[in-house]
Amino acid sequence: MFGLSIVDILIIVLYFAVILVIGFRAMRHIRNQEDYFLGGRRFGKLVQIFAAFGQGTSADSAVGTTTTTYNNGASGIWSALLFLWGTPVYWFTSPWYRRLRELTLGDFFEERYASKRMAGFYAIVASLWLMLFIAIGMKAVSATVLGVTTKSPTELSVQEQTEYDQAIELDSLIAGKAKGNLTDTQKRRLQELELAHPRKEFSHFTEIEVILTICAIVFIYAIAGGLEAAVYTDMLQGIFIIVLSVILIPFGLARINTMYGGSGPMDAVRTIHHRLPQWYFDIFGSSQTLDFTWYYITSISLLIAVTVAVQANQMNAIGSAKDELTARIGFTAGCFMKRFCTVLWGVTGLIAITLYSARIKDSDLVWGHATRDLLGGLGLGLVGLMIACLLAALMSSADMMMITASGVLTRNLYRLLLPNFEERHYVLVGRILGGVVLLGAALFACWFSTVLQLLKMIWEFNAILAAAFWCGMKWRRTTRIGAWSSMLVTSLFFAVVPAIGPWLFPSLRTSAILLKQTDPAPITRTYQAQQMDVEQRQKEIDEWNQQHEPGQISESRLQAIVPGQSIEKIIQPPRKSIFWSKGIEIQNGQPQGQGWLYIELVAIDYFMDLSALPYAMVETIRTLIRLVLPFVIIILVSLMTRPDRKESLDCFYVKMRTPVHVDKKQDQEEMIRSFADPMRFQEKLLFPTSQFEFFKWDKVDIIGFALSVLTVLGIIAMLSFLLQLGT
Repeated sequence: MFGLSIVDILIIVLYFAVILVIGFRAMRHIRNQEDYFLGGRRFGKLVQIFAAFGQGTSADSAVGTTTTTYNNGASGIWSALLFLWGTPVYWFTSPWYRRLRELTLGDFFEERYASKRMAGFYAIVASLWLMLFIAIGMKAVSATVLGVTTKSPTELSVQEQTEYDQAIELDSLIAGKAKGNLTDTQKRRLQELELAHPRKEFSHFTEIEVILTICAIVFIYAIAGGLEAAVYTDMLQGIFIIVLSVILIPFGLARINTMYGGSGPMDAVRTIHHRLPQWYFDIFGSSQTLDFTWYYITSISLLIAVTVAVQANQMNAIGSAKDELTARIGFTAGCFMKRFCTVLWGVTGLIAITLYSARIKDSDLVWGHATRDLLGGLGLGLVGLMIACLLAALMSSADMMMITASGVLTRNLYRLLLPNFEERHYVLVGRILGGVVLLGAALFACWFSTVLQLLKMIWEFNAILAAAFWCGMKWRRTTRIGAWSSMLVTSLFFAVVPAIGPWLFPSLRTSAILLKQTDPAPITRTYQAQQMDVEQRQKEIDEWNQQHEPGQISESRLQAIVPGQSIEKIIQPPRKSIFWSKGIEIQNGQPQGQGWLYIELVAIDYFMDLSALPYAMVETIRTLIRLVLPFVIIILVSLMTRPDRKESLDCFYVKMRTPVHVDKKQDQEEMIRSFADPMRFQEKLLFPTSQFEFFKWDKVDIIGFALSVLTVLGIIAMLSFLLQLGT
């Protein structure tokens, strides 16, 4: 049925039934907003670890990493591993959210800057980011389900058959281009079809049907049980995610041995190295695809390390811990669990390249195709288990993000407009807004074309808020006017104008200036030839011979090669749109820019020609602007404006110096003492007479940070070891 066996369907139904039971059982514990949005702050270390692991690991984590690895080789792993470098910072930031003693991160902006309107602004921006995060998981799951439930050629509709024929025509034109025998008309047709992206595979379901089904399930169990339901299902779903991380690897290695000979995992690993070109194992970018160069990885890693602190889900994931040490251990360890799994997802991507590189062009469908191909014929319900695992990965983050978004919208926006209602009223509003958030995420998932487009958006979006959070937390001189200036200016230039400008002025999309693409110089690299290089060269020789008379001397570039031979490859990186987030497509017979317009790059291109740079360098420049500009604005404006009230600042910062006690009554007594003596715990500051609130490191800080750094090095060593294994 729909490409699934009865056993597969039963496993999926059983999974849904279990999480719904958990949701409705947790519903009995909800009495107020703290119970619904923070689970009553009663979770221990094990629960916190799986909560952090689950909320940070969506379906896009596995599927997206495999997709980018399939396109970029080993360097594609960085699409999910970029957060690795900032993970040790969590050891220091985790106690902040517990010491805030608030329900949402929007409350921080209200308290620190004495502005309920700023908290409302935060709620809007943060909720949009959370919708994007949920959307990327929906996109990944829907792509996999569509890949698993494909139609046979005889089941295609008339419209689908037409699109299929266009895809076949495109393949034929690409082959003709390689032979150099296309007419001008055929060249124009090739360009048109390349921008149209016709499909070869079609599912029994549509993307919107899959996404709406996921929305319904998450909505039912999450609104029933709130954060408690989300956290306890995250524990179950965490186990599913670990299964998801490894399930395809043994079957993929066995299939490689079946196809190319060998027995045992090591033979399969040696086959991967023997067949794939060396550039597939370059960790920091390759000669073929330079999406993840060392400089782009560095810039985006810095941006993520800064923006991750202002993600609204941090308060729910960390603030729900019963004490500070639990918050630290739970969040840091849970995030490191994801980093280890990321390496395994990259390994799955390399296996997929070995098996399917000649057959699959749409990398977003690779995971679904591998699931159907490797697991479908066994009749053990493993396809259903895989879909359940993907749904678990999505739901473990979607439920947390939905509750977080509904929390900030309810408390920091709705309560601002309609205050003084009973607790039950706000819990009901939170549940309704949760549904609105899920529908918004569904719209984002349908609007974006690829997983990578969504990834870049969520990496960058919170740059609007980050400077106001970091400066407000650690620099007393930061003013409310400075924070407002930073957030409003950056939201205007990074979000509002890029999104609304092309809508108000459609001619921007067809402007010849804005259709500019990168035109980088060719790159020359030297490698040892592997089996795939040998096969590719033989294919080029065969095509050359078809176009020339027998006996003609072949060009030097078409000489046969053997494995292990040193070869020089001259690579022309692909042309990509500079100014449009979704690239350029043919619409109504003419090329048009799609998505958001990067106005900062338009300004820079006026002074320097960005088309001569590699695409990764263009993206690096854009990333650095998003990293630096908000801090420049908030610092300059704060220094030029009157400081905020000292009494308000004293209350905020002494609270942030006061450790949290598990006993709520005792914690309240400690806070009364701190408010009565704003200089309390002043000795903990590194620079007690300055405007900075940097704490001295104690034994727990040093040990935790050292272990975190060692774990980062261990994960890098693990990745390097696996990439070298079998060479």
